[in-house]
Amino acid sequence: MADSSRNKETVLAFYRLAFHDKQPAEAVVKYVGTSYRQHNPQVADGPVAFIQFVLGFANQFPNASIETKRVVAEGDLVVTHSLLKTTPEDRGTAAVDIFRLEDGQVVEHWDVLQPVPETSANDNTMF
Repeated sequence: MADSSRNKETVLAFYRLAFHDKQPAEAVVKYVGTSYRQHNPQVADGPVAFIQFVLGFANQFPNASIETKRVVAEGDLVVTHSLLKTTPEDRGTAAVDIFRLEDGQVVEHWDVLQPVPETSANDNTMF
């Protein structure tokens, strides 16, 4: 049985090293399994494609930030709900990332992205 708590810590460390610290190659070495299946249609499968994507994103948006608002883990799945901003002035994008782990290593990823709108039909935030 998967250790949800440990998997949550692994995903947060992976996310932090790859995106906050902009060291995706190190994140892959430490936290990615022997295979990495990607469901984001803009990124190919495999750890090399992940590294190239993160480095390209960091070069394109050097002032980008990701603020994780919540994390949910159940078994081998970990879900993060984050605010992604490409610049400090950006309204941002609500990002939900789903990671699947095997033997404590990240092996699969899905994401769903929704721009934060200027107006809303309700007074609730996206977070």
